[in-house]
Amino acid sequence: MTPYIHKVQYYETDKMGITHHANYIRWMEEARVALLEEIGWGYDKLEELGIQSPVIGVECAYKAPTTFGDLVEVQVWVEEYRHVQLVIGYEMRKVGDGKVVLEGTSRHCLQHHDGRFIRMGKEYPDFDKALRDLVQETKREQ
Repeated sequence: MTPYIHKVQYYETDKMGITHHANYIRWMEEARVALLEEIGWGYDKLEELGIQSPVIGVECAYKAPTTFGDLVEVQVWVEEYRHVQLVIGYEMRKVGDGKVVLEGTSRHCLQHHDGRFIRMGKEYPDFDKALRDLVQETKREQ
């Protein structure tokens, strides 16, 4: 998948001049949205169909700081998919020196707007297949 590139903005930094840790989670969301758009299942389409994917957990391992003006490349992939639960993996690197700045995951459940879990294979077989294909693509790249 195409890496997502984020340029660190001044407002994302703290008094010490480094990116505040909470911003990395926002970048994870930006990259996740870009990934879904790339495979033809953007959030607008999902919401139109009544599919929600709330975050139920986030893990981050901060490896190195970033500062204002840095370009950060975010690799994003589907690490695990089990029909009602989705785990997305992330690796962020500084553009230029390639230094890893973050490794993380986000966990999501797939549900209808009313909170009922979705039976993806039966209710949305095309989206189910797209997610399974992403898992397979990730396995091939490893």
